[in-house]
Amino acid sequence: MPFWALVSAQASNPAASRREVRREAYESARPDVQALVPAGARRVLDLGCASGALGAAIRQRQGAEVVGIEIDPDYARDAERRLDRVICADVGTALAAGAGLGRFDCVIAADVLEHLVDPWRTLRDAVALLEPGGSAVVSLPNVRYLLTFWRLLRGGRWPRDPAGPFDATHLRWFTPLDMRELLEQAGLTVVRAEPNWFFRGRVLTLARALRRTPLTEFLAGQYVLLGRRP
Repeated sequence: MPFWALVSAQASNPAASRREVRREAYESARPDVQALVPAGARRVLDLGCASGALGAAIRQRQGAEVVGIEIDPDYARDAERRLDRVICADVGTALAAGAGLGRFDCVIAADVLEHLVDPWRTLRDAVALLEPGGSAVVSLPNVRYLLTFWRLLRGGRWPRDPAGPFDATHLRWFTPLDMRELLEQAGLTVVRAEPNWFFRGRVLTLARALRRTPLTEFLAGQYVLLGRRP
């Protein structure tokens, strides 16, 4: 079903369609995120694990133990069938409380930090659970995305969508520079920052050709960053 048809369905039946509208954004195995998770990571913490698709893929790929934290009870129930352990709670609250999580080789925060009141503290708390030399993989929408300016100019108001870069539940917004600073204040060294483009065809080819130029920050709708704890 096309995205805007799903949005219309949500308006008429919010309870039945909300998860369907968000499925592609929040229940994907995220190959782009997987690519930055070290193959040698034996214990992985997935923040905002949703239905556990990403964590399950990592378990299958490298036999890692995966622990998830997820606030949505429906998602958490699905994730329990896929992951080694799932804590149904607010990510920030669970990390601040410790929750007996133990130590990890890798922490994943794939499109979750922008939903939190204090993503800076949450990431610091997560990094504190990393073993020395451990990694964090963080995915965030890019507010400097060209479509942001286009929709502001066209509509005259901040876009609020059911899912995607302009998800109405986003509380914080980051430019690529903000993203790096977010990781660095948590004690991580940024090793890689990979852009994701939401284009197709010739426009996608053009965006890739401009990757090494300053324009890429306006063409990438999202970034996936790899940070490492010294």
